[in-house]
Amino acid sequence: MRKIKTLFTLLVVLSALLFNHAFASKLEGAAPDFTLDSSSGENIRLSDHLGEVVMINFWASWCGPCRQEMPLLEDLYKKYQMMGFTLLGINVDEERENAESLLEQIPVSFPILFDPDSELSRLYKVKAMPTTILIDRDGQLRVLHKGYQPGFEDQYEADIKALIRE
Repeated sequence: MRKIKTLFTLLVVLSALLFNHAFASKLEGAAPDFTLDSSSGENIRLSDHLGEVVMINFWASWCGPCRQEMPLLEDLYKKYQMMGFTLLGINVDEERENAESLLEQIPVSFPILFDPDSELSRLYKVKAMPTTILIDRDGQLRVLHKGYQPGFEDQYEADIKALIRE
């Protein structure tokens, strides 16, 4: 019985690792620059963050996995912000009020930007919610994560650490 439990546990762990990597892929090329209105009222431009590792997270208020990962992203932002890491949360709701309502329930300190017409989402070819993209200090696209499942944050952290060390 113990061997069966151990084997089952091993299969679950391996499946989780394979599943996590199935939704991550390497990217290449320069990250398209953009400027969007933020929740603080100022316009934020991606190119202003050259020299930093940047995570862009596309999310929507109606997306359950987005809600689930939001506090975990906040933890990563707080942990690595002082090491040259920033996170830009890109909300794709057509109605900004929906995003603001969610942010009252799940407050975050990282910048939230608004893409109500999904122009930036199209530019970055976002096909799933949430979608997370990592950009290196030179403004180059490096990693794409589609969707979210518990445990993805471990891969996000590994990717962030690797890019910070470069």
